[in-house]
Amino acid sequence: MKFQLAVNLERLDANLDMRDVAKHNLEMVQMAESGGFTTVWSAEHHALEMTIAPDPFQILTWWAGHTNTIRLGTAVAVAAYWHPIKLAGSAAFADLVSGGRLEFGIGSGAYQREFDRMVPGLKQSDAWRFMQEMLPAVRALWAGDYEHKGEYWSFPTSTSVPKPLQEEVPVWVAARAPITYDYAVKHNCNILSWPLTRGMDEAEVYKQRLDEAMDANPGSRKPVFAMMRQSAVYSNKDQRDDIIRCVQRQLGQFENLFKNLGDVKNGFPKAVDFSELENRTEYDPEMLHENLMFGTPDEVIKKLKLYEALGVDEFVFYTATGQAHNEQKQSLKLFCDEVIPAFK
Repeated sequence: MKFQLAVNLERLDANLDMRDVAKHNLEMVQMAESGGFTTVWSAEHHALEMTIAPDPFQILTWWAGHTNTIRLGTAVAVAAYWHPIKLAGSAAFADLVSGGRLEFGIGSGAYQREFDRMVPGLKQSDAWRFMQEMLPAVRALWAGDYEHKGEYWSFPTSTSVPKPLQEEVPVWVAARAPITYDYAVKHNCNILSWPLTRGMDEAEVYKQRLDEAMDANPGSRKPVFAMMRQSAVYSNKDQRDDIIRCVQRQLGQFENLFKNLGDVKNGFPKAVDFSELENRTEYDPEMLHENLMFGTPDEVIKKLKLYEALGVDEFVFYTATGQAHNEQKQSLKLFCDEVIPAFK
């Protein structure tokens, strides 16, 4: 099993200086490169301090100038927020200046709050239609002249300028629903999956959906199957409760956005009180410790072996835990030094 890093520029409150946030973010990327990670991912989100990524390709271009070998990906570019010509050109430029290191992740988007601002009137549940029209158009623009007449975009003959450096840019889709797994297999896309805070049974469901998609499309290439979990490694078990409290705070903001409660002030979502949630058992401390990639190096290795046995090709270490910068770095260093070597 190989390892990827998902790392955001993020603030949970206004006390952090953005210059320190940017410095920390780049240092985490560089640590991942030297520590044995294959890929680092940038998200796309708008007007939210908890994930500061208004243009993922700007972020990848910045990272490219300070790294040498690690692959650089979007997890994910939100199709409905782009025009195909602009998306194709922006992605190709990132591939060019990184020396051919782009991993192109595309998806439907997560929060209705963002759609209400970026594409007013579009329901998040319908956004997959934009993604499925966008991807073939981007690939065609990378290949050469192309005219598009679709449901959401139409344009006369055009092409991507520049072109990607890679002959075939790896494409990833964020997948949870069966229809997306089937689409990924049919269209030669790798898969990014995220079981949120749910148990191993959720991960098993995603693997089953991949198997079913492969069975339904005989002769298709098997996608690279990656799975993401919020992760924190610590040397002392006494640190466990502090990490749980940190991630509960971060997840409280996530719940606000996921349920589109609208309580966001100056970019900071108010953390939801878990006692008000029907799904509050998903944030129980024992469940969080069991389901997320939290623990000592030995505990984390044991958990990861379950994913390896399930058939996960690459594990995505997600740093969004609400921890302080120094704690995030300590966690990542322990993972690089003591966990990754167990899988070589």
